[in-house]
Amino acid sequence: MYHNNEKIDECILQPTLKEGGSYIMENTQSSDAKNTCIIFSLKNDCGSGALAKSLKIFNDKNVNLLHIESRSSPRKPGYEFLVECDSTTGNLGEAIEEIKLISIYFSVISRDYKDNTTAVPWFPSRIRELDRFANQILSYGAELDSDHPGFTDLKYRERRKYFADIAFNYKHGEKLPYVEYTEEETKTWGIVFRNLTKLYKTHACREHNHVFPLLIDNCAYREDNIPQLEDVSNFLKDCTGFTLRPVAGLLSSRDFLAGLAFRVFHSTQYIRHPSRPLYTPEPDVCHELLGHAPLFADPAFAQFSQEIGLASLGAPDDYIERLATCFWFTVEYGLCRQDGEIKAYGAGLLSSFGELEYCLSDKPELREFEPSKTGEQKYPITEYQPVYFVSDSFECAKEKMIKYANTIPRPFGVRYNPYTQSIEVLDSKPQIENLMHNLSMEFQVLHNAFKVLAPRK
Repeated sequence: MYHNNEKIDECILQPTLKEGGSYIMENTQSSDAKNTCIIFSLKNDCGSGALAKSLKIFNDKNVNLLHIESRSSPRKPGYEFLVECDSTTGNLGEAIEEIKLISIYFSVISRDYKDNTTAVPWFPSRIRELDRFANQILSYGAELDSDHPGFTDLKYRERRKYFADIAFNYKHGEKLPYVEYTEEETKTWGIVFRNLTKLYKTHACREHNHVFPLLIDNCAYREDNIPQLEDVSNFLKDCTGFTLRPVAGLLSSRDFLAGLAFRVFHSTQYIRHPSRPLYTPEPDVCHELLGHAPLFADPAFAQFSQEIGLASLGAPDDYIERLATCFWFTVEYGLCRQDGEIKAYGAGLLSSFGELEYCLSDKPELREFEPSKTGEQKYPITEYQPVYFVSDSFECAKEKMIKYANTIPRPFGVRYNPYTQSIEVLDSKPQIENLMHNLSMEFQVLHNAFKVLAPRK
């Protein structure tokens, strides 16, 4: 497959993936998930009695309900209800029409949204709902391609299944699984660690170089030790609120990006095959902890990454592809300007000895990061990138991403609530007016603090 092994051996590649990123990919396989979520507020609701009234409609139409939830409505005084239905049972269409007749607010989100023009793609509204798609993966454990370095290594394949199993059984709120890495795995990590750290001072962005010593001090980043996800996740949470979550395999683009909206990064724990320590055909723990983790500790970069995730919630499929491409050219393979020089911040570069050298040479073409244009750019996945996109700063990239998100066609806005770790769907005037009032009060606090600190004349 590779005509020049010397050139690309050290590069993090993904020869089995289609466009969308080295860790994210649109799922082209059929899914068993045919669930529709309905959110509604009833006219003249009376609390639990109102819920019983609506549930009778689903029962009469023989629609199986998978989840029922009542909560205070952010749109009006009173309650609203969330009901998850099995779309394959009963007459859901008739049930929906009857619920509409008795509702003052009604919205549908669905995994099977293409069959329902009134629905938008399902997305999690609470961080615990990441459990619902975390195991809808595109590959699992010992399932390796025939050209994978570990394909004929039964011991390695068994080890890969072990890592997949512990991730598959993980649930939100649990302590991240501790892994006892073998001497051979630690040796492989050491080779990667030793080679990459030689380049960081001259090739990596200042944010990465600022955080990396802190990871050495706080998370046991060493040549002779593979850090534990739990330690790194706790460190990131203290810095920016980002956390790591173990994943058993590749997620779809939509699901992976949804995790970023909650400041959750789905991370692998296995390591590449020892026969080729400077090459891996898929993201491994070296890629995650050396490439991604340091930047998630930077507030501006964390906010930029979350904005990509928030933009993906409820977005049409074609925009998911564009957002995934923006992710590829920034979080994975991004460059930035610092002190008159070009530096690397993408994880695919910071975890690849060969491409980290190549990206700052005069060989590739450099373009300005603009989400509307970057999202349309095609890219190879079996060789170094011929084109990289450059940003002036993470703040600048974040502002551009927010503006781009406003062009995505969806009948609502979204906002992350860090206090409840939930997504607020902004789709009613009273709700937005209340939010603006709260923000105005917070701004007044900041204004008063600024006046206190201002120098007296």
